[in-house]
Amino acid sequence: MSAIRRMTFGDNALLPVLYGNHDRNLVRIEQLANVKLNARGNQLEIVGDGEDVVGIAHKALSTLYERLKRGLSVEMADIDAAIRFARAGTENGGEEEGIRTRRRTIQARTPGQRGYLAALRERDMVFALGPAGSGKTYLAVANGVALLLAGKVERIVLSRPAVEAGERLGFLPGDLKEKIDPYLRPLYDALHDMLPAENIANRMESGEIEIAPLAFMRGRTLAHCFVILDEAQNTTPMQMRMFLTRLGEGSRMVITGDPSQTDLPNNQKSGLNDAVETLEHVEGVRFVRLTSQDVVRHELVTRIVEAYDASDKKKKPGQG
Repeated sequence: MSAIRRMTFGDNALLPVLYGNHDRNLVRIEQLANVKLNARGNQLEIVGDGEDVVGIAHKALSTLYERLKRGLSVEMADIDAAIRFARAGTENGGEEEGIRTRRRTIQARTPGQRGYLAALRERDMVFALGPAGSGKTYLAVANGVALLLAGKVERIVLSRPAVEAGERLGFLPGDLKEKIDPYLRPLYDALHDMLPAENIANRMESGEIEIAPLAFMRGRTLAHCFVILDEAQNTTPMQMRMFLTRLGEGSRMVITGDPSQTDLPNNQKSGLNDAVETLEHVEGVRFVRLTSQDVVRHELVTRIVEAYDASDKKKKPGQG
């Protein structure tokens, strides 16, 4: 049965931004929520197949309008996030979880990401497992930058296993920086989204931000810092154990990885999978599992992840 709701907005000046150029924002909401929106001045009619569908669009529009009233922008990603939260029965789009950095405020875009940010606030050691584009690394780097800027940690240490080189960096051309940069580029990209380039360079020179391959972590104690191990599915159990025991006084540690994307040899067990089995019930350690529903890249990425997941489930144990 068709359902109708009507909304009235008090501030006409905000409507051009809410509706978008040529009503592009309304079109996006129509597509995502499967409703029809009819705008007349400051009144908006929502028509859909049932109260649940109409309610999702109503909740999302209310969230976006409140964003504008607080002086925040509304971009396509915000619209997608508002629909996700409305569908999950959450009243707002997660603005309270915003992480402030020099260049932008980073917010949860999905209920799963909201839970991840809560874990980052509450625990000293967090494992984030999930597919590409679900925000595992990006949100961890954002949290580390915010803590550094607030003076709550003295350093950020970012690490990845250089698995394609078998950690034998000496066989690669160039000096040390040229050898390891290709493996650490995603971490640089995240940093540049949150800090000006000059600020990053200065902090790296002073040691406040350190980016290093996993092989360089052995023998160290990492105190008063925020430590991230990215692409952790490409560690061996021995490497993972070595890394986790680097945690020092006043530090926090985040381990991110996608168990389905392991680049290790077929007969080598992933250190990430081993850690899940070993530490799942250890007090103080939090495991966060993100899914294809938390992917916030191009919508095609979500469909690709879901297609591969479905294919994996059809394979017999021990295959591929």
